[in-house]
Amino acid sequence: MGVFVTAMQALLSHWRRHPVQFFSMLTGLWLATSLLTGVLALNSQARDSYARASQLIGGEPQASLGSASGASFSQQGFVDLRRAGWPVSPVLQGRVQLKDHPDLSLQVMGIEPLSLPAGSAVAGQALALQQMVEFFSAPGTTWVAPQTLASLGLQEGEQPQAVNGQRLPPLRVQADMAPGLLLMDIGFAQQVLGQPGQLSRLLLPKDFAAQAPPLPAQLARQLVLRQGEAEGDLARLTESFHLNLDALGFLSFVVGLFIVHAAIGLALEQRRGLLRTLRACGVSARLLIACLIVELGGLALLGGVAGVVSGYLLAGVLLPDVAASLRGLYGAQVAGQLSLSPWWWLSGIGLSLLGALLAGGASLLRAARLPLLALANPQAWHQAHAHWLRRQGWMACLALLVALLAWRWGDSLASGFVLLAALLLAAALGLPVLLNAVLGRLLGRSRGVLGQWFLADSRQQLPALSLALMALLLALAANIGAGSMTAGFRQTFNDWLEQRLSAELYLNPQSPEQAGQLLDWLPRQPQVAAVLPSWQVALQVQGWPADLYGVIDHPSYRQHWPLLEAQVADPWAQLAAHDSVMLSEQLARRLKVRLGDRLELPVPAGHWAPQVVGIYADYGNPKGHLLVNVQHLLAHWPQLAPNRFNLRLAPEAVAPLIGALQQQFQLDDSRIIDQARLKGWSLQVFERTFAATAALNSLTLGVSGVALFISLLTQSQSRLGQLAPLWALGVGRRQLMLLNLGQTWLLAVLTLILALPLGIVLAGCLNSVINVQAFGWSLPLRVFPGQILQLLGLAMLATLAASAWPLLKLYRAQPADLLRTFAHED
Repeated sequence: MGVFVTAMQALLSHWRRHPVQFFSMLTGLWLATSLLTGVLALNSQARDSYARASQLIGGEPQASLGSASGASFSQQGFVDLRRAGWPVSPVLQGRVQLKDHPDLSLQVMGIEPLSLPAGSAVAGQALALQQMVEFFSAPGTTWVAPQTLASLGLQEGEQPQAVNGQRLPPLRVQADMAPGLLLMDIGFAQQVLGQPGQLSRLLLPKDFAAQAPPLPAQLARQLVLRQGEAEGDLARLTESFHLNLDALGFLSFVVGLFIVHAAIGLALEQRRGLLRTLRACGVSARLLIACLIVELGGLALLGGVAGVVSGYLLAGVLLPDVAASLRGLYGAQVAGQLSLSPWWWLSGIGLSLLGALLAGGASLLRAARLPLLALANPQAWHQAHAHWLRRQGWMACLALLVALLAWRWGDSLASGFVLLAALLLAAALGLPVLLNAVLGRLLGRSRGVLGQWFLADSRQQLPALSLALMALLLALAANIGAGSMTAGFRQTFNDWLEQRLSAELYLNPQSPEQAGQLLDWLPRQPQVAAVLPSWQVALQVQGWPADLYGVIDHPSYRQHWPLLEAQVADPWAQLAAHDSVMLSEQLARRLKVRLGDRLELPVPAGHWAPQVVGIYADYGNPKGHLLVNVQHLLAHWPQLAPNRFNLRLAPEAVAPLIGALQQQFQLDDSRIIDQARLKGWSLQVFERTFAATAALNSLTLGVSGVALFISLLTQSQSRLGQLAPLWALGVGRRQLMLLNLGQTWLLAVLTLILALPLGIVLAGCLNSVINVQAFGWSLPLRVFPGQILQLLGLAMLATLAASAWPLLKLYRAQPADLLRTFAHED
């Protein structure tokens, strides 16, 4: 133990003499852990919210009855089914805005606690009799999550007022409630939502639903039985969103570890004399490696604690944008405040320890394998690096082969990420090999003495700078790829919105009766040029949630509904005249359906397999989307009423028609949406969706700049040994500064040149592989030169900033410092 303590003291004294290296290693571990744990915190919070939402009413109910279109229906159906012996329990869901928070929309769920199937758990607990009585006895009770109560700025027991004037039952906090949700008795929910006598669905126990008798005739035309309400669909649909965040987090983690790897390698190289002395004094190689591992573990623990705390703060900053994206794209309610388990904190520290081991493992292995005398040889480490460089080239070729195999035969999101990871790994490992070859070729063609030294010394710096340059390559390529994908998606999305959102006004009726009245009233209005009603059925096609829409035959669809593929010259005529269907690109890919195939659709009775005649883009929709002619739809669901009206009219006639609709049918603003408002909301959702991605991309580029800065700074002292002979031969310090800056810029420019094709290839993989596997749609590859030039300019500025402090140290170096380097020559 005494030998161990003495060896540790000797090793730790290095950090006291070189605080910059100590700071660089801690910074690398801190940044790597911070970015990854921040992303993991965001995803953990979202998945926890999904789990709470899906388990809000847990236990036995696994099926439900609802209208085919997903609209509300009369609660008389509940009464009739209970009298017929069906153990159904009513549920009403809707959204409400509070008077004091008109910009915040909360989901309201009303239940009937006495009729819930046996074994049901509400918000993770079985309801006691007293709790049931509190639900339906005046003034009732509203269960709310603590995060939701805090975001509203309210206290328990308060009764906030909805915008329609109705007051909610008193609020009561429940720890296991899903965020953004208010749970109350169904009678109070009907009042708050302004839907008296209406229900959303009827819950059924799974054992009864499995052997349910036929519905009564009068209800069979209104309700459909859904085996297993798609509560788990939300987690499945959002999985691709979280996978993309995870990928960015792990990329940042790898870039941060490059800093640690560079600092560890430099520290071991500078301590080779100390290692020789310790070995000569009797310290065994095994004990010496154990000391280095303990030292590395202590540093990893410090960096991990700082990283986890910073990751928590970073997740808190990004959470509003991520929550808004998930709410806008998928309707998922995610808590606006972080609530993480102790396991998350421990896992973050564990990631830091694992990262330190991965970053320092290769250097520790090289130190363990070098013979005793080689530790005293200044060229031993360079020779070891030359051998490693050859191995690195073969490893890069192997990674490239894995990428080609994943691209050729992969057919899943996992294989897509394998493709990206292998491609980035091949590029990172191949960068030092390519730079070494390019510098060697340039050196062979150089004739000037100073030029030869310039290139030879640049080549000699590669072992110390290669990891920082690899980090710069990966960060810049990721920014080019993700930036091209995001900008291309924005342009494609804007073009698609301009085509699809062609109607000037969109109406959503409150009930089937009102839909019938609108269908009669709207065509008689002189300012309305065209009325395009649509009928909707919510169903599952081969396990995937989808919406089936019935539309009329109208020229507006031919003009403003672009198709990606069509079976015939006029697919819209085919859709109107024959038993045909069009579907979205993502659903076609999930079902592996092509033009001309027959698609089996679930219907209340009989058999329906229309032919696929067209495939269209439907960006941003997590559900499947299908179009059929309304006559074919009503043949299977004759009781359906239109659930939306798309109105074509002159822009100046929009405001008068809205006023007339509000006066005639008492429609509120949520059911009357004009084109400009809908486009603005869609674009806002898009921008917030990629806000977290853009922030993580910027942080990754910043981390690579820090890696380059620390690498230059840690080797600035050792650079005096290479620059002192030139100074002794008469080269001035200002010229030495320019030569040193030129070397850094040469390596950076070569790295940037190699990053350009890598970034474009990465963008192509994101558009044609990752997007297809994750979201179901492909995007055209678009390259934006202005964006790339801006990124290159930022990278060069980061390189200049990273070089500034080492150059300043060189400029301020005294002649005695330069002369002192000759005193240690062998």
